[in-house]
Amino acid sequence: MKIEILGMGCPKCKQLTANAEAAVKELNIPAEIVKVADIGKITEYGVMMTPALALNGAVVSSGKVLSKDEIKNILTK
Repeated sequence: MKIEILGMGCPKCKQLTANAEAAVKELNIPAEIVKVADIGKITEYGVMMTPALALNGAVVSSGKVLSKDEIKNILTK
């Protein structure tokens, strides 16, 4: 599973990264968490507001910081 955090490194992006890491750790699932700060790459995903979360190449959230529990819910679907 590949989880991408799309954002330029703002505090909200860092919080989303921390929440994603905590969710993966609690679920004990193998996942690669990648930070994407390249604005060209971010716009290729069609994201206009960061932070955004992409799962296996598909954007599942943008413009808000998902909580650990919200991310766990997405990962277990």
